[in-house]
Amino acid sequence: MSGTLKRVIRIFFTYSIKIISLLLAVSIISFVLVSASPVDPVQQYILGLGTAVSPEQRAEIEDYWGVNEPPIERYFSWLSELLKGNLGESAIYRRPVADIIGERFVNSLALMLCAWILSAIIGFSLGCIMGMYKDKLPDRILKKICYILSSVPTFWLGLVFLLIFAVGFRWFPIGFSSPIGVLSKDVTIWQKLHHLILPAFTLSLMSFANIALHTRQKLVDVLNSEYVLFAKARGEGRWTILCRHGLRNILLPALTLQFASFAELFGGSVMAENVFSYPGLGSAVAAAGLNSDVPLLLGVTLFSALFVCVGNMIANLLYGIIDPQIREVGE
Repeated sequence: MSGTLKRVIRIFFTYSIKIISLLLAVSIISFVLVSASPVDPVQQYILGLGTAVSPEQRAEIEDYWGVNEPPIERYFSWLSELLKGNLGESAIYRRPVADIIGERFVNSLALMLCAWILSAIIGFSLGCIMGMYKDKLPDRILKKICYILSSVPTFWLGLVFLLIFAVGFRWFPIGFSSPIGVLSKDVTIWQKLHHLILPAFTLSLMSFANIALHTRQKLVDVLNSEYVLFAKARGEGRWTILCRHGLRNILLPALTLQFASFAELFGGSVMAENVFSYPGLGSAVAAAGLNSDVPLLLGVTLFSALFVCVGNMIANLLYGIIDPQIREVGE
């Protein structure tokens, strides 16, 4: 068995144990917080029905959901069903939670993946430019832009983009993931991308500033190192030094920060999806929280935690490919 394969197996098992422990802790904390919510899930369910319910029918609903049982019993009952693969049924959508997550995750994944790629390209490129022109005009301008964008709320930025590009110029649709009145089978890829561009760009601006500023500082440290000074003394140009000495040293920290932004992107997608009426997990979890849909809220919470953990595990597996020193230590 090769050293690389051993390293992959070791990381996989280590992270599997960490993920299981983390999901257990997240499930307990989430269940406690949901149980302590002042919103009555049974009352919200009855309001959603739109019809009057007798006290006997309300008692039957409470018995069916087990809301009168002690919290510990309700948690272990929910956990036992979870281990069987049953996430429960959503009170809002009247459908299994697993089906809703599966459908909504496709839209959210497309949104977050596009935003993630855009933030990586924009942030890393701007960070390299700022680092190469340290304390000069391009660096000062780009730093101010990054500071401003890092402090602007996602929902406010989304509203501004809607007013400018959707309402003003009419370049993009106001919302949704496809045109209104068109069947899903008739929606073209361009139409889906057309609805995806604006929310993805809005979401990407939320995290690219941190990557740009972090990359800038790492590149400045590399350019001030002794081996770079020696390369300058040999007559190597600015961009040659960046390609030969800078990228390898700043790529790993940028990759770490980029994968760590999974959680930030998922949190920002909740705001972006609600602003753009995008049917993803963010809008579903917002609706579940407002209507106290406990099964859907817990299901999305666990799934989002799993999604972030898997992203971090992939990042650790990629470290050995990018940095040979890490691979040699692992072997």
